[in-house]
Amino acid sequence: MKKILIILTLLPFILNSCQKSDKLIIDGITVDYQAELQKIVDTHWDDFVDGRDEIPGGYALQILSPAGNYFVSTGDLINSTKQTHFKAASVTKTFTAAAVVLLHQQKKLSINHFLTDTIPGTSITYLPESDEFDIPFKDKITIKMLLQHRSGMWDLINQDIPDNVNQPYAGMRYVDYVMDILGEPEHTFTTTEMVKVVADNQLFNTPPDEGFHYSNTGMSILGFIIERISGMRYDQFVKEKLLIPNGLNNTTFPYLGNDQTIPSPYADSYAYIDGEILNFTVQNASQNVAEGNVITTPEDLSKWITNLYSGNAGIDYKYVKFLMMDCLPTYESHQNYGLGTVYTPALGYGHNGGKIGFFTSTRYDPETEITYVIYTNVWDFDAFSFDLYTQMTNLYGVVYAAKDILKQ
Repeated sequence: MKKILIILTLLPFILNSCQKSDKLIIDGITVDYQAELQKIVDTHWDDFVDGRDEIPGGYALQILSPAGNYFVSTGDLINSTKQTHFKAASVTKTFTAAAVVLLHQQKKLSINHFLTDTIPGTSITYLPESDEFDIPFKDKITIKMLLQHRSGMWDLINQDIPDNVNQPYAGMRYVDYVMDILGEPEHTFTTTEMVKVVADNQLFNTPPDEGFHYSNTGMSILGFIIERISGMRYDQFVKEKLLIPNGLNNTTFPYLGNDQTIPSPYADSYAYIDGEILNFTVQNASQNVAEGNVITTPEDLSKWITNLYSGNAGIDYKYVKFLMMDCLPTYESHQNYGLGTVYTPALGYGHNGGKIGFFTSTRYDPETEITYVIYTNVWDFDAFSFDLYTQMTNLYGVVYAAKDILKQ
């Protein structure tokens, strides 16, 4: 089960009110948006827990739209608000991609450069010329490929180390080995340490640009490059260049192994396993820096997704539209992927995130100008055929129903 604890993949939903108008008259019938949206999350949550009243958790949904801004929640999240903190996991990738594209815009890097190229204006390569960073195909991987998950890079977070390597962690997740076998649950993982595992064992999925292979390790390398260029720690750079300019005052990126708490107020996260409820609110996020360590609120995250994909986050819209939002088919659950960006037809652009207990999904639709952020705070491992994608699909149902109402 420990392997599952580290899985970082895609997902979920949220809504609140600060609306232009709560009601709309359609064919002589008054539609109360807030009430209708509340009914949607209540109904979908009731369907999810039908016959299993002991399951904790709930749904929370934030929507920004021309019809108004709304927040609704249900289940154990009924008393949460748009200022309640939660872990959005891989939605972190939108911040990392935006930071890289901002540096590209400022000509401090080029997304078309190889990792062995030199940083503009310096004699320093993007990655050090050392054994720790001697990863396979290093001279054939571009920054853009890492952003697109098309580098063939191994994913230390989601993939076991092969059984045939001569290492004490063979057949395991490296992070599980350190925290569980070595007994260091507060170990601060660094990008150098993680990349060294890839380099030492010459791990890769495919040669570069031969298809889509989701890699958290590749995104962590981008965080390292941001630090190498800026001279600032990843979280400091993102705070100064993205959080503060966008008024995201309740978003943080913990990076130390012992920094495992969530700012108050926060939502607890749960896993339902073999009939037992386990609380996973406290977790080490240092292994997820730049790819899955964001803690935020529905209000902050909806503002960020809206600003980013509408071209108002501080990055020229041409770079957002023609680079970040240029999504290629993946032929898997991510559907279409650009630069740190997922595109889902009828929903729009954004990203999903999964950290045990939490599922999050965010999208901005340029056509309708509707943004949604939705999350749940429970994983039900006892559900028939449980997997991340099934639970994500359940949450998508909330969003599709909500958009149908708001488009009227």
